[in-house]
This record gives sequence, C-alpha cells and structure tokens, in this order.
Amino acid sequence: MPDPAVPPTPPVPLASLLAREDLALRQVAGPTDPETVIHWAHTSEMSDPYPYLLGGELLLTAGVHIPEAAGSGTYFDDYVSRIVAAGGAALGFGLAPVHDTVPRALVAACDTYELPLLEVPPQTTFSGVARAVWQLMAQARHAELRRVTEAQQSLAAAASRPDPVPSVLRQLAQRVGGWAVLYGPDGGPITTAGRPPGDEVRRGLEELAGVVRPRGERGRGSGRGTIGERGTIGERGTSGERGTGSERGPGSERGTSGERGTGGGPTPGGERYGTTPPTTTPTRTTPPTASPARPTPAPSPSPSPSPSPTSATDTITGTHLSAYALGAGQGFVLGVAAPHRDPADHAISSVAAVLLSLLTGEHQSGTGAARSSALVRLLLGAEPEAVAPLLGAGRWLVVHARPDTTAPDPVAASALGAALGSPLVDLAKDVVRVLLPAEREPAPQPGWTLGISAPADPGEWPAADTQAARALARARATRSPLAHHGTGRPGLTDLVPAAEAEAHATALLAPLTTNPALTDTLRTWLSLHGSWDRTAVALSVHRNTVRQRIARCAALLGSDLDDPDVRMELWFALRRL
Repeated sequence: MPDPAVPPTPPVPLASLLAREDLALRQVAGPTDPETVIHWAHTSEMSDPYPYLLGGELLLTAGVHIPEAAGSGTYFDDYVSRIVAAGGAALGFGLAPVHDTVPRALVAACDTYELPLLEVPPQTTFSGVARAVWQLMAQARHAELRRVTEAQQSLAAAASRPDPVPSVLRQLAQRVGGWAVLYGPDGGPITTAGRPPGDEVRRGLEELAGVVRPRGERGRGSGRGTIGERGTIGERGTSGERGTGSERGPGSERGTSGERGTGGGPTPGGERYGTTPPTTTPTRTTPPTASPARPTPAPSPSPSPSPSPTSATDTITGTHLSAYALGAGQGFVLGVAAPHRDPADHAISSVAAVLLSLLTGEHQSGTGAARSSALVRLLLGAEPEAVAPLLGAGRWLVVHARPDTTAPDPVAASALGAALGSPLVDLAKDVVRVLLPAEREPAPQPGWTLGISAPADPGEWPAADTQAARALARARATRSPLAHHGTGRPGLTDLVPAAEAEAHATALLAPLTTNPALTDTLRTWLSLHGSWDRTAVALSVHRNTVRQRIARCAALLGSDLDDPDVRMELWFALRRL
C-alpha cells in the first residue's frame, strides 16, 4: 500500500461533509465513525482506481465503469477492496445519468469492507462536493492556525514568568488537554503539570522518553534498556521495532489486506508545520508479554549506533504519548500525554519544546572547557587569582538571589543565570549564587530578590560573597527587588589605618564573637535603622527573637544601643569584621 501524501491542510471529518444541507449527501453503507476524515475529493471512472489514489480520498464516481453483469460476479468486491487497499477514506456514488439508484451489490461490498458509501443526489455535482471539501478544509486550517498562534503567545508569556519551566508546562497541559512532564538527564521527572494519568501511561511515557534521550544518558538512574532492547519491554511492532510514522493516524491501523480502522487522519506530528525529526508511531493493543525462548544466534559485529530520534510517539489505552528531546544532548526530555493528537497539538508541543530547550540549556558565556579547567585547578589547590583569567578578565560581582515563592530548583537557577548573563551558578538550599563580570550590571528579575556585592578581584570573592548575602537580607527586609552593597565615597573609616581599625573592632565586639547569631542580628538591626519587623524578615525569625538578641547584645557589650554614638561606633566596627 502506498504511503499517504498529506496535503498542507487539516483533514475534514466526513460527518461535517454529510451535515452540509446544500449537498444533501446521504450515507447508505459502511461504518458511521465520527473519527473518519478525508483529505481531498477525487473523481475517477476507472474500474481499478488503486494506481491513481494517494490515500485519504473521497472517491467520486457515477458508475460509468460498471459492466452490465457486475451484480452477479465479484466486480464490486474487487472494486471496493482496491479502494480500501489504496487508503481511500470514502466512496461517493452519483445518481443519474447512468444509474438511478446505488447498486445493491456495491452497498453490500462497502459494508463488507467497511468503506463509507455516500449517495450523491442528481442535483449535486461532483465539483460542488469538491468545493465543499476545500471550503471545510480552509475553515479548519484557519481555526487550527488561530489555535496554534494563541498557544504560541501564551507559551512565550509563560516563559517570561518568574517560574518559567512550570509555567510553560502548565500552559502546554492546558492547551493540549493532557499531562506534561519534564524529565531530567537521570530519567526522573523534575516538574509536571496537568491531570496525572494512570500508572501504565506513566510507565509508557517514561519508556518513550528513554527512546529520545541521548544514548549516553539512557538507562542512567532508571534501569531501562537501550532502543535495541525495547522488543522485550513492550513488543510493539515486529521484533521490538517501533513504527516509522507511516500510519495514517492514531488508532487507524490500516493493514495491507484491506482492513479498515477508525479513520484516515494524517500522521501525528503534522508535517505541514515544517520538517519534523524522525517520529515513531506505534499503538499498543495488548499488554507486554514475554517472548518465548529462542536459540541464541552467533554474535556478529555490532554496527555503529545510529543517532537518537529527537521525538517519538506512542498510544497506550487510548492516550496519545509524545516525547521530545530538549537542547543539544543535555538529557532533558519533554513528555506529553493527551487524549488526542493532531498537527496543531504537535506544533504547540514543539513550541514548548523549543522554549524548554532554551530554559534548560547551559548559557555559554565562555567555553565549557575553560570552566572545567578552572574547577579542576581550584580542586587541586590553585588560588582564585590563578584561575580567574580562564573565566574572564576584570573584576567580578557576586549575586545572591532568592525566589519570591517556592524554593529554587536547578532549572530555575539555570534560567536565572542565563537572564543575568552568566553560567557560573551555584544552587544552595534557599538561595542561588551567581558570579558574573562587573561590567554586566544586574537588572531586577521578576519573581526574584537580588543582593549584589561591590566589584571585587578574585582574591576578594569570599568577602564579596558576604556582601551579597547582606545585601540580599536588606533587600528582603525592605521588600526591594534588588539591593547593592554600598561602596560610596571615602568616609571617616578610611582615615583610620586598616590594622588599627580591625584591632579596635575585634576588641569592641569580643563579647559577641562566640555567638555568630548575635553578631548577624546586631549588624542587620543596625543596617535597618533599628527596625524590629524588617530585621525579623531579613533573618527569617520572629520579631520577639530579634528583641531578645538585641537585648542580649546590649547586656554583653554593656552599652546603650539607643544612643546614636554607640550605634555608629558599633556599625563601624561591624564593617571591619
């Protein structure tokens, strides 16, 4: 059977054509499946139209080719079987001028081979039927494009939100009416959205994700085999091989012997939206079974592995599954489980896959080899000053960032680093640290609170890290999206030699040095002008805790903390620690 050539328009449901009152078409035989679709209308009076069909047609005939004795032989059976074998979607028989009624033998043959048979009344021309088909296609095309455009806009807006990855997944699940999941390089789900499917569908989608994951990532942490082992997992197709995407649509399962399924829709994925990567389209109809034992063949040289497909599809218990590899071999995979699959769904999922590839991909501000070399040298004992040239020349900023809602995750941290323009990102429990060149002035990031250090040389990075942490605490306390560590102009503290200032600060604050919580609380309280509430917010403690700690500081220091001169002296001393 020839592969169908899908036109650049959506298919038309046969039911929509029958609903046109101006055509007055009537179905007289064959299944009345609402999923039956047609791709085009074609007129032929050939007794064997098979060589001239591409698949998915509504074949129109006036019966000129029918011999007089056709009803008593196998003519109609042969004729209908050839149409079904060619992939024809339906047969339209025109009344007058050759036949006043549809031959009963043709009705019986269409019932036998499950081919919808339409009666075309004398007043309806075949050209009128073809025009109606193209009108319905144009309407469907317009609706499809509008749906895809609206989905693209909503996905792009979701990608700009403070939590871009979960937002994109939520929009995708909403647009396709299903479940979306982002799998990590280890095969485990990172983020999901939508109504979760059953366990069988979940397992099937995980297996499908393993098909598109780069071969170096397959099976890592999941225990699943490679693509060559799938025959023993699901027994889809023959010898464990997955389909090649030539099926006419999900659930249609047209065989080469004239078997007819539920419709002749286009191959899932909708190539009319552009060239798509190799896609697999199997359909699971029975649960996996173990293969009987067979003699082990003699080993043969293994061929070089073929590249992994970038997308794959499957169908399990009526749920359509899709998997898309993200990025350039990083191992992230987008999985989608939806109740239906059409070209628009594929286009929407592809847009989401592109956005997620950008969000999960590594932002390159320098070569990965240089960063790896810098890390190795630090681990082997090199000083920061020695490895900094590998990352870039000049001074640096340390940024501490904390999300306004949930705790940060690796994907959100990577996206923040990309937004700030640096791949040097460290994810801690509740804060993200980013190291970036000083010439890149950080801008406020939606959904994040940032604290930024003063420009620092590599040898000053630890001090800059402390500055960024304090700036973040001040930003959170004042509810500002961004706070800088103050540099300012030279002040009174610069008039005192550094060694003498540090010695005085150490002596003055000696009663507090054994309790870092007291030192941090005093510093934060003074930086926020003695505000109990803001200090509590900055330190994530209760305001009564702040009051108790400040009272303890006053008692240990033997000072009146309401005196502005005392506060000023303590502040100068704390800046030296």
